[in-house]
Amino acid sequence: MSWTPVCAYTDLLPERGACALVGTHQVAVFRTFDGNLYATGNRDPYSGAYVLSRGIVGTRNGEPTVASPMHKQVFSLVTGACLDDPTTVIPTFPIRITSGTVEVSVP
Repeated sequence: MSWTPVCAYTDLLPERGACALVGTHQVAVFRTFDGNLYATGNRDPYSGAYVLSRGIVGTRNGEPTVASPMHKQVFSLVTGACLDDPTTVIPTFPIRITSGTVEVSVP
């Protein structure tokens, strides 16, 4: 597994997303209110637009989520599953902090 640095942890605002190009993948990186980090694909599977990093970060039943800014479908930041339609899943990626730098691993 190789790790790609994407930004400083302090560059990410709580409850906001950011987009990073990791290899050929657009990755949406999120920092939740409690400081946890999550990385998903940035493509909204319903509209085809690369916009999930601009979605609304929140929770549903205690699970961290992002709602697509296009059609408002809600995705788990943990599993990538759409909580409104469990047959649709976005990719999730391993994410970590190393010396204050956020790193993501994509296949």
